[in-house]
Amino acid sequence: MSPIANLRSGWLFFLFKHISKYLIVLSASLVLAVLLLGFSWFNESGINKTEIISPQYYDNQFHNLNDVRTWSWQGSWSALRRWATEDFSDTRPDQPLPVRQLNQQLLEQDRLNSDGPLLYWLGHSSVLLYLDQRYWLIDPVFSDRASPFSFYGPQRFQPAPISVAQLPPLAGVIISHNHYDHLDQQTIRQLADKTEHFYLPLVVGQYLQDWGISKDKITELDWWQSAVNQEVTFVATPAQHFSGRGLFDRGESLWASWVIQTENTKIFFSGDSGYFSGFKQIGDRYGPFDITLLEAGAYDRDWQQVHMLPEQTIQAHHDLQGRQLLPIHNGVFDLAFHRWFEPYQKLSELAKAQDIELRTPLQGQKIDLSNSNDSVFNLNRFKRWWLDVLH
Repeated sequence: MSPIANLRSGWLFFLFKHISKYLIVLSASLVLAVLLLGFSWFNESGINKTEIISPQYYDNQFHNLNDVRTWSWQGSWSALRRWATEDFSDTRPDQPLPVRQLNQQLLEQDRLNSDGPLLYWLGHSSVLLYLDQRYWLIDPVFSDRASPFSFYGPQRFQPAPISVAQLPPLAGVIISHNHYDHLDQQTIRQLADKTEHFYLPLVVGQYLQDWGISKDKITELDWWQSAVNQEVTFVATPAQHFSGRGLFDRGESLWASWVIQTENTKIFFSGDSGYFSGFKQIGDRYGPFDITLLEAGAYDRDWQQVHMLPEQTIQAHHDLQGRQLLPIHNGVFDLAFHRWFEPYQKLSELAKAQDIELRTPLQGQKIDLSNSNDSVFNLNRFKRWWLDVLH
């Protein structure tokens, strides 16, 4: 597998983006030389491929629906050429973004003041849910960097609005795929003792077992498979993306989106995905959804097959038959060329034009799913906070 093909996984993108423009071609050549020498760097877990049984798994790796290619040499070199020749500004804010700081006491107050499910966007793709009178955490990343290295790689704009120590006991943690900005080893280790169960796509559980999580606390699912925990059902659904934490492990574990539902609430979480026909399949099968949590960040025309553009995020919301839309995969890491605030600005304009209930909370701000009258365009409950930062 080409290391350039893995640029979109985050830490390699950061590496190339911050190398001097005059050294990009030389650096790319050196990385390719390493590939040819056959060094298997950074792989954290040896996958037992003989035990993998899935329609998505063949030729020693997992595949997307319709086997769409998630990278090409042309696209990779196009990105490198742009890094070398174009000027990109405002990919990081000049100051930490505003957040609502959380702790267990505030969470308890929120719970007592609400009649229904609660949702907290914690930044990037990390989401805390209060559902069925229990707490659930999706794609938790609390480390300072989304990287295999503690000293280098994409660094947070600001700390998470709540620490792992202040999180309440968790009924479950849900993971979409194994990229560093979604599966964080340090965070998983810290959550081990306060989490009852982990819900994962196929093979991702092997990483957690290597990090000390007991096998009996892990449920792995293939696409369209489901698991039930009391009154909450989790369905692993397709996404158009890829996996890999090193240079040579692309596609060795599955990636997924998630349907999370109770008798009265339906939530969709996209994980990372390009736009594809699977969204309509999911919407027809499980929709309508009370809220869709859809990625809107770290996108670019050169890799839109694995990260949706804003217009595609809006279309995915329609396909899924969503009522409210919460954009995720933004606000924490610099992983693309676009300005840090562009996803919010573009989605606000698109949502207003199409009368979509767009949720743009501060990180840590409560979304009460029992209240249908507090959308950004109705009562202006969630103001366009990024404009205050820019001014």
